[in-house]
Amino acid sequence: MAAEIVNPRSESKTGDTDHEGSAEPLDSFDPAFALHRGGKMAVQATVPVRDKDDLSLAYTPGVAKVCSAIAEQPELVHDYTWKSSVVAVVTDGTAVLGLGDIGPEASLPVMEGKAILFKQFGGVDAVPIALACTDVDEIVETVVRLAPSFGGVNLEDISAPRCFEVERELQERLDIPVFHDDQHGTAVVTLAALRNAARLSGRALGELRAVISGAGAAGVAIAKMLVEAGIGDVAVADRKGVVSADRDDLTAVKQELAGFTNKAGITGSLEAALDGADVFIGVSGGTVAESAVATMAKGAFVFAMANPNPEVHPEVAHKYAAVVATGRSDFPNQINNVLAFPGIFAGALQVRASRITEGMKLAAAEALAAVVGDDLAADYVIPSPFDERVAPAVTAAVAAAARAEGVARR
Repeated sequence: MAAEIVNPRSESKTGDTDHEGSAEPLDSFDPAFALHRGGKMAVQATVPVRDKDDLSLAYTPGVAKVCSAIAEQPELVHDYTWKSSVVAVVTDGTAVLGLGDIGPEASLPVMEGKAILFKQFGGVDAVPIALACTDVDEIVETVVRLAPSFGGVNLEDISAPRCFEVERELQERLDIPVFHDDQHGTAVVTLAALRNAARLSGRALGELRAVISGAGAAGVAIAKMLVEAGIGDVAVADRKGVVSADRDDLTAVKQELAGFTNKAGITGSLEAALDGADVFIGVSGGTVAESAVATMAKGAFVFAMANPNPEVHPEVAHKYAAVVATGRSDFPNQINNVLAFPGIFAGALQVRASRITEGMKLAAAEALAAVVGDDLAADYVIPSPFDERVAPAVTAAVAAAARAEGVARR
């Protein structure tokens, strides 16, 4: 049973109150709060400071030599500081998980969680940074000023369409990787799973027609990646129906989307687009009627990734689909971003990439799909986040692609 979600901006609740009026700590009855008490991460030194000799090397006067060398040769910062192995996880708290706009302070548990996943799965240090601003220019200026301390920037839980603008402007102004995981991490893992589903069915991506429910950050990025990977066709639907060039209510992002999707010229509702479709990809949080799923092509794939309530429940999807994936960990084939972002950043940082290219993302998807190998099955088209082969495979593929595309600096 899902817990009730309380927006902390509208209500403050610290725990149950006993008969004497004192508040009971939340972690006394909920293990999630117990785990989070004091936060989930800390800074740990990598060198000892045991005596005056250690102190003189780690701080003054020894540190002055290193500072002076970096001042003369700025590229040395990668060798003699943590810059080349640390990522800033940046949010403004406006689109946090399924909670929405809950503000920067309330977003910190998620950003801490993201940071420990970077470390656990990719060996990458990460620092959560929650910003008390939502204006695009203010976010960009703030991150640009923070950037000298980091080797990369992972944008997280920034609402659309501002997330597109923030990422684009930061990519133009910075010479380090900037990656909005809600977009590209989701797209990489989705493509990997779809490649394997297609391989299982003996079809090529070019033979498939896909329908995406949701034209936000994830939906747009998935559509772009599927087109880049050679999908036969893909249509994207928002709350008003299929995004098509004949609509006069499209934002700039959706106008661009209409320009490279929906070659078949489908108009009308999501349900109409599903008729005969080979693939459904849900990133909207809505609900799709069983009657619409029943009209999909024989041997279809249903990736209903809304969490905790998939657009199509797996029990329903299995009636009509050959492969079913969700965003949940309690069903097979979980589409989980943790399969992608740690290895992508590890690979980019390893070669000091100036940015993350489309080729690097495609390489990550191919490497992730390849981990499944000969064990491919309808309930195993994507590996587990705990498969120790995942991060090394993605890291190596991304580093190689960065070198091939000329964005690697070592």
